[in-house]
Amino acid sequence: MYYYPYVNRYLEFYKYSIENLENFWAFQASIIPWFKSWDKVLESNHPFYRWFVGGYLNASYVCLDHHVENNKKDKVAYYWENEVGEKEIISYYELYTRVNSFSKFLKDLGVQKGDVVLIYMPLIVDAIVAMLSVVRLGATHNVVFSGFSKNSIVDRIEDSNAKFIITATHTYRRGKKVDLLSTIKEIDSQSVQKVVVLDREGNFVEDGKFVKWPENLEFAYTEPVPVESTHPLFVLYTSGTTGKPKGIVHSTGGYLVYVACTLRWAFNVGDDSIWWCTADIGWITGHSYVVYAPLALGLTSFIYEGAPDYPDPSKWWSLIEKHRITEFFTSPTAIRMFMKYDLEFIRKHDLNSLRMLGSVGEPINPEVWEWYYKNIGKSKCPIIDTWWQTETGGFMIAPFMGIIPLRPGFASLPLPGILADVVDENGNSLPPNTKGYLVIKAPWPGMMMGILNDDEKYKQTYWSKFDGMYYPGDYAIRGEEGYFQLLGRADEVIKIAGHRLGTTEIESAILENDFVAEAAVVGVPDEVRGETVAAFVTLKQGINKDESLKQLIISKVREIVGPVVVFSSIFFVDKLPKTRSGKIMRRLLKSIIIGKELGDVTTLEEEASVEEIKKAYEEVKQSIS
Repeated sequence: MYYYPYVNRYLEFYKYSIENLENFWAFQASIIPWFKSWDKVLESNHPFYRWFVGGYLNASYVCLDHHVENNKKDKVAYYWENEVGEKEIISYYELYTRVNSFSKFLKDLGVQKGDVVLIYMPLIVDAIVAMLSVVRLGATHNVVFSGFSKNSIVDRIEDSNAKFIITATHTYRRGKKVDLLSTIKEIDSQSVQKVVVLDREGNFVEDGKFVKWPENLEFAYTEPVPVESTHPLFVLYTSGTTGKPKGIVHSTGGYLVYVACTLRWAFNVGDDSIWWCTADIGWITGHSYVVYAPLALGLTSFIYEGAPDYPDPSKWWSLIEKHRITEFFTSPTAIRMFMKYDLEFIRKHDLNSLRMLGSVGEPINPEVWEWYYKNIGKSKCPIIDTWWQTETGGFMIAPFMGIIPLRPGFASLPLPGILADVVDENGNSLPPNTKGYLVIKAPWPGMMMGILNDDEKYKQTYWSKFDGMYYPGDYAIRGEEGYFQLLGRADEVIKIAGHRLGTTEIESAILENDFVAEAAVVGVPDEVRGETVAAFVTLKQGINKDESLKQLIISKVREIVGPVVVFSSIFFVDKLPKTRSGKIMRRLLKSIIIGKELGDVTTLEEEASVEEIKKAYEEVKQSIS
């Protein structure tokens, strides 16, 4: 079904890429246009690596001018909708003209090469215009997700020394207007010279530092500023679930080559694709696979401003039917949410346009994989399970074009040019089917250039655990056929009586119960065993919270993982605390269960308010007292 004869060809291709790393990437770099070719493919000063050194290009030119000059100017770049019924269709030429004109406006405002511009906007076309206009001038953007609070924005402004801010009056979420401008107005920063405001309400009044995004700008061609391949394209901060966010810096040339290649390799996208990546542009997935890779490849994309299940759980599926989406890329968190609802919300929509499905953000549990494959892909669409990070820039492990056999729960094989391994505490390669640490043993073009303003933290965080190897902090298993199974963060491993168990493998076993929608587990200190397991479980719609279900959960986990798993408690909850990028905040769950202060909750998604978490904290304390 998945063209197994091509597997050997891929393995040959992969072997060549590893054995001829620089030549391989030099050839792949032709996927984007350059103003000047590079003098050196790779410059190594471990652990700092620079790609295509001496080459010059401009990301805005790559994404727009190149296509306008090559007969794609009338092709649709984006279809856009939001939950209040607004719509927009914009061609490559229309996007090109808007970016040129807004670039001229920013240039007149004082934006120039080397400046950092903070962007705090909804998922709308003009947010992408802002990103491309900033980089057209040789400046660097720092996009902040539109749900973040004042304190989070201030931290990013101060760390990046942002001189300008681009924002909008509001966004929409679950039928409500969410104010953005008031948040920005609360900020008093000496570094910020001007704030550009997109007026979506029609009543914004300019006031000193705050200027209005001009309406109906006349076309004004703005020359794209040639920048070095190693010039910072953007700085993007990690979500900060375990500490202060780190400013991850990505290059222009290496990053653009890598994301364009990996999108084509993973999803086999083409001129007839209607691509939908559901991520917000405030995250790396949005940067790489909503903006830069699709535009670099000249694809047509769909973007949506709104919640996935509002006004009802059929919303996403109706949009796939309406726009005839061909490749759909979302998170396991979203899929698990839909698993709670009646299948009728899906069945009433025609999803036959879909050719590929994708998964991003965290390991996808086998039972979630199977549900996704059967109910959304109608048992015909390969699922491209991707492993990567903000720091890696793009996909690292994924099933190449879906042509290799797929295994539920396994992210498959490394992509070309990626030398991945699983090692023990001493950095030694482990035999198949042995849990260990995931590492990358060779540089790749999409890798970050470092952490902004903190070279020592960069070295300590990613390169100090294993000599000469990039350590992403994930726990994994490599099967006999070479497939990688990701088991979650290594710092989230639960140690029971000396046995190291990944949170993902326990959660996957809990999800094998057909009455469970979502699950999260944490380790709880235990005097005898070291740790035991506390589980937080949400049930599918229509399932009552019955104590007898807890025994079924325990039995299933012991059947699948083994009797070594000992539960201290199981709690049925209505929702799990997650970051705005959809990742479960196990740190908060652990704080709740052991009675610690919750700490920083600024990264919580808007639906999981601080008050709700505090209420859950009190309920848990009462139940165990």
